Amino acid sequence: MGNLCGWIILGFVAGLIARAVMPGRQPMGLIATTLLGIAGSFMGGFLASLLLGGSWRVLQPTQLVGSTIGAIVLLWLGRQFGR
Repeated sequence: MGNLCGWIILGFVAGLIARAVMPGRQPMGLIATTLLGIAGSFMGGFLASLLLGGSWRVLQPTQLVGSTIGAIVLLWLGRQFGR
């Protein structure tokens, strides 16, 4: 249960940072922001495991960076294909 709460909190923080860094307006609420961050976390974790090997643990500082980068990529892809 604690692991799930960690993913939700990390996803929300990563989604907020990604939305703040990405230029332009992203019309989404708290739940969509959290889901964006969680999806970015999965994307960042997958890429990190491919590049670095090993496991992807919750609530490490490097995971916040990877999750935020993943969320930014997802925002960018949504903007490119959403038009």
